[in-house]
Amino acid sequence: MNTLRWIVATLALLITLPSLSGAQNGTAEGSTNQSSTHTPALPVAEALRLETDIILDGRLDERAWQRATPATGFRQIQPDEGAAASLPTEVRILFDDRALYVGARMSQPGGMVAPLARRDQLLDASGDNGSFNSLTTDKLIVRLDPYHNHLDDVWFEVNPRGAKGEKFNGDSSWDPVWEATASSDSLGWTAELRIPFSQLRFSPDSLQTWGLQIWRYIDHLNEQDMWSFRPRNAPSGPAFYGHLQGLVIPEQPRQLEVLPYAVTGSRFDRAASGDPYADGADMRLNFGADVKYLLTTNLTLDATINPDFGQVEVDPSVLNLSAFETYYDEKRPFFVAGSSAFWFGGMRCMFCSNSSSLGAFYSRRIGRPPQLAGYVEDESTYADVPETTSILGAAKITGRTDGGYTIGVLNALTGQETAHYVTSAGGPETSQIVEPLTNYFVGRMKKELRDGATTVGGILTSVARRTADPVVDHRLHRHAEAVGLDWHHTWKGREYSWMGSTLLTNVSGSSEALLRTQRSSARYFQRPDRQVTDDGLFGTGYDPDATSLRGYGLFTRVGKDSGGILRWELMANVRSPGFENNDLAFLSKADYTWLNGNVGINLTTPTTWYRSLFSTIGGALEHNFDGDRTRTALQAFYGMEFPNYWNLRTFWIHEEPSFDDRLTRGGPVVKRAGYDFGHFQVSTDARAPVVFDVQIRGSRGIGNDTRSFTFAPGVALKPASNVFVQLSPSFSYDENDAQYVTTIDDPTVGAFYGSRYVFGLIRTRTLSLSTRVNWTFTPDLTLQLFAQPFVASGDYSSFREFAAPRTLDKRVYGEDMGTIEYREEENRYQVDPDGAGSAPAFSFGNPDFTTGALRGTAVLRWEYRPGSTLFFVWTQQRSGYDPVGDLDFGRARTAIFDQRPMNVFQVKLTYWIGR
Repeated sequence: MNTLRWIVATLALLITLPSLSGAQNGTAEGSTNQSSTHTPALPVAEALRLETDIILDGRLDERAWQRATPATGFRQIQPDEGAAASLPTEVRILFDDRALYVGARMSQPGGMVAPLARRDQLLDASGDNGSFNSLTTDKLIVRLDPYHNHLDDVWFEVNPRGAKGEKFNGDSSWDPVWEATASSDSLGWTAELRIPFSQLRFSPDSLQTWGLQIWRYIDHLNEQDMWSFRPRNAPSGPAFYGHLQGLVIPEQPRQLEVLPYAVTGSRFDRAASGDPYADGADMRLNFGADVKYLLTTNLTLDATINPDFGQVEVDPSVLNLSAFETYYDEKRPFFVAGSSAFWFGGMRCMFCSNSSSLGAFYSRRIGRPPQLAGYVEDESTYADVPETTSILGAAKITGRTDGGYTIGVLNALTGQETAHYVTSAGGPETSQIVEPLTNYFVGRMKKELRDGATTVGGILTSVARRTADPVVDHRLHRHAEAVGLDWHHTWKGREYSWMGSTLLTNVSGSSEALLRTQRSSARYFQRPDRQVTDDGLFGTGYDPDATSLRGYGLFTRVGKDSGGILRWELMANVRSPGFENNDLAFLSKADYTWLNGNVGINLTTPTTWYRSLFSTIGGALEHNFDGDRTRTALQAFYGMEFPNYWNLRTFWIHEEPSFDDRLTRGGPVVKRAGYDFGHFQVSTDARAPVVFDVQIRGSRGIGNDTRSFTFAPGVALKPASNVFVQLSPSFSYDENDAQYVTTIDDPTVGAFYGSRYVFGLIRTRTLSLSTRVNWTFTPDLTLQLFAQPFVASGDYSSFREFAAPRTLDKRVYGEDMGTIEYREEENRYQVDPDGAGSAPAFSFGNPDFTTGALRGTAVLRWEYRPGSTLFFVWTQQRSGYDPVGDLDFGRARTAIFDQRPMNVFQVKLTYWIGR
């Protein structure tokens, strides 16, 4: 903890001195005052009122477009930074009482060819030289800051085929109702955009000035042109946008949008013989609605009643042998849309590993699979358990107040779910609540200062459950709360920044439920050699009678982010032992302090052997609250773009041997061996018809039998202008000499406090192939396919235990100690620990396994009118298991394909009512 105090004091000193210097100079550095960074005056575009209607056909043949003054003077950001654009671009802006109109002429003699893509598919190509995960294309990007707060970034884009996309502050889930068309001719291409004011949030003033940035991508030249030019090594973003003037917007009516839906579907699955709850088929018909109401010009109410998420892509398969939960991204439309309003804290680093951000809201907790499903499955022979928790209703308010506060408020109510089961065929039926009636609340607020150069925000979350049922009360918290503060401060033209967040948590419930929390893998309070025994305000001690638990978390970072070639950062991440926010967030572990630092260079001026280069070197240090050093690492990263637009990314991590307070899963601290880990990745020019992205990763333990290897040769194919295929195969091989198997009570083992902790040498092999196909018939009619066959095996051998706590030494059964016998008829191992029968013998099941799965989704999506969509969905899942550890492809294929799949067919219709 002395190290932590030292680093915090150092960060405070680094932060305070430059900040005070800027304050004494009387400047709001990083705002619209550009003199401090010697930046040319920002360009200005004039919006012209539209007196007559225009036809949105992408042709710009109405007279109104000719009357408007064009925005010109584009400059290259790449490949020739700062030079005039290779081809002329003219962008004109009109408006009426309802919408903003953008018309653009992109010159390109000889015409052009561009891909046809589904909505938002081109967004990933917006980074330097595109992305392996998406198409690259010529396109026009219009970025708005309607509040003119130098923070908001509202992004609209269109390509020559009319494919469009949008995102808000980097959130590509934002799906406003707007229109875009494009047309090509021998001179190049033209585009028209109509953006309703009802889809934007801005001040209530009649006369408006907005921030405006315009980009043009020219694919065959790999050129990106910028209207309000900023060098790649300089600070950028909405603070440096040009200005859109002349907008006169009358008071907007309170817009009401209603999106009712109807969905019908069938599910076909294998029914076990004698199962009273399944006959192999299930039909359903469901109704619901989403409502959007514009409370003011800058506050929106979104509500959903009985939401349906049937068109959502299935989660991929993974192999997880740890004690920690797997994280999956949110994909459900209601929670994805506008999620940026609830982003809290976050984590930013040039290079970091083995640490997590301080999150406060993980929306997949709402409507999750029932938490007590496992309890019912353990108690039953046949059971009818709901797959998800029904969301009775949810509502959120997002936007900005006139006082400069950005707010997000969300409340959701999930219903009580009950499982029915029998303990034997024909036996009496029993019911059990597997998820109680629960209310979830999130309140988020952020204040902008110094023209957006500084922000300060807060968050409050709450979960309240009805836990009258004893089984529920003994396993789940009755309520859980978290309150947090976050900040982001920049200075010297936004070259330097200090960000941070802190969160206080509290959970309460029965002593049985809190005991489960204390004993969970996030903290293991029951560890017999824990030194921290304080049971004060923040609950760091083990207390079987406790009915509440409190904790705190902190993340802070200070660094130089832009300007010149030098970059540096220092950061700290802390979770107290009692920190617990898993009821409405995602937490892997608590009880640690983590420090990380890096120094790097960023070169953006092309040479004969690179176009750009970024490299860092640094290190990390971690301790638990007992003072045990649980991680010491050195790290280095190197990335570059070659002159032919190939990209190379590679990094190396060296871990020293360190203590591990999690490996025995509640037992004493032992030691973890060090290792060296390397990653190499190369990707080819994203503009080509065939794009490769090859990744090779490997590690080797220092002085032990630990190693890993992963080969992932991805390829993206563009067989036609409207078809995009991505194949991502992956093969992994891992050896780990300390894979936890089981814990055995044995009072003769004094060094380990009366328990034996059995480990094994495990060899795992994992093979998967993720396949994605996007077939676009028109910009409004698309077919998306996802399929992933997955096979994983684990072969255990050389079972062992640690020789003593806090050491690396292990003793192998049958070699270094005792005897071990495999009893094939029982598929179990019998162990005599000392070989003489004086120590209690014990047995455990053979943990070898092979598991296979096939998951896939097909979604045909037709937006038959703006905002209204028809979905046809087919989902298939099948899986198999074999208690054998060798990866036999014939057996694995049989395990998957001999299983009857679960098929779900759905039709969903939505109809947008609004204007």
